[in-house]
Amino acid sequence: MQFRLIIRILGLLLMVFSLSMLPSAVVSLIYDDGAHNAFVLGFLLVLCAGFIMWYPVRNRRKELRTRDGFLITVMFWVVLGVAGSVPLSLAPSVDLTYTDAFFESFSGLTTTGSTVITGIDSLPKSIQFYRQQLQWLGGMGIVVLAVAVLPMLGIGGMQLYRAEIPGPMKDSKLTPRIAETAKALWYIYLTLTIVCALAYWAAGMSFFDAIAHSFSTVAIGGFSTHDASIGYFDSATIEMIAILFMILSCANFGLHFAAWHSKSISHYLKDPEYRFFLFIAFGLMALASLVLWGTHTYNLSDSARYGMFVSVSLLTTTGYGTADFSTWPLFLPFLLFMASFVGGSAGSTAGGMKAIRVLLILKQGMREVKRLIHPTGVFPVKIGKRPVSNRVVESVWGFFSVYIMAYALIFFGLLATGLDFETTWSAVGSSLNNLGPGLGEVALNYGSIPDTAKWLLCFAMLLGRLEIFTLLVILTPQYWRK
Repeated sequence: MQFRLIIRILGLLLMVFSLSMLPSAVVSLIYDDGAHNAFVLGFLLVLCAGFIMWYPVRNRRKELRTRDGFLITVMFWVVLGVAGSVPLSLAPSVDLTYTDAFFESFSGLTTTGSTVITGIDSLPKSIQFYRQQLQWLGGMGIVVLAVAVLPMLGIGGMQLYRAEIPGPMKDSKLTPRIAETAKALWYIYLTLTIVCALAYWAAGMSFFDAIAHSFSTVAIGGFSTHDASIGYFDSATIEMIAILFMILSCANFGLHFAAWHSKSISHYLKDPEYRFFLFIAFGLMALASLVLWGTHTYNLSDSARYGMFVSVSLLTTTGYGTADFSTWPLFLPFLLFMASFVGGSAGSTAGGMKAIRVLLILKQGMREVKRLIHPTGVFPVKIGKRPVSNRVVESVWGFFSVYIMAYALIFFGLLATGLDFETTWSAVGSSLNNLGPGLGEVALNYGSIPDTAKWLLCFAMLLGRLEIFTLLVILTPQYWRK
């Protein structure tokens, strides 16, 4: 293990991350909200910490190995969560314990969207902006951004890219050079953010709210500058814009790249995973709307409006709200919450297990049924017209098995803290899927649950963000053996 090289990279990335606190300091000065000292001091502390880590090993230059990439990825997210919590801990207007500050920071960076803060509307504008910015940076993954600059530092980046990009098939790159791939991802991400912000602004949001909500929409994060979330604006137009960009952000960013490169949207319709995701999305929207209307919860137009928005928000693991879905009738709260286990496409900013894995599990299940009927038959699993190797299918089932076991362990851990069954079940699922809202005590926020439960949920957020194996690999004895 090349610990000196790992420390050097972490130091460099911490110094880069410290710069992210300066825009919030500027926002604080513009709105004169008195929180600028927290961001300036946070910037200096994180910058100095990064410099102290980097300086003694600054001349250490070697090629990263795969196992180094796993450790850097995990350690950077942990270190980043600590660094991101510094301004929240220092800001007197927020008044958070360190546990709550770390939870808020980590929830933002992992794009989970769970919050311990109440009275968001009355927060200083700089704190509001900082929370949104954390989600935007975490959406694509700061590690992927770093991949674009690591080659300039004499360090190869493919190992980090493989560890960070979500999904079962991680060997594809948009461009031949990994640095160019990372840059292409961020150009697409930035373009979507700008277009989303302009659309929100045109629909009636203030310029500040438009930027803030474009950050969390494209990141599939769910943080808002208002306690009522998107429901604060009470605008069907804004909700439709949010639905559009949530669905777009749940596409594999490789599809965005291909569509931009060929100037054609046909790639979206040809991709089997995205078609499967859209099938689930539109089916869920229709079902939720019909149930709300059929049970006389709302009139026809409101049933369609709320049913569509909440369905997409939970399926994509964004977690925005326009209505309290936990009070909806029949099976809807549980169905909509379970939809978050599917999530978006691999290679997107969404959480969940990813649509491609669910599709492969269904196809593998159908293959087993066919084998029972025709024991000697050969039935390859295909995505579109392309056969999928048994190695990929096995990895998907392995992921699903470990996912269920991780869910169960964290679930029992949370029950041991005294939380009720409904709260525990939904909080673990929400954190593991990087969703945000839950049921029971965590339907509105996570401030009332015990500190031990919050740390367990932070661990679940990290598992979900790194898709379980990246984190579990470094916890195995085999990883540390030479």
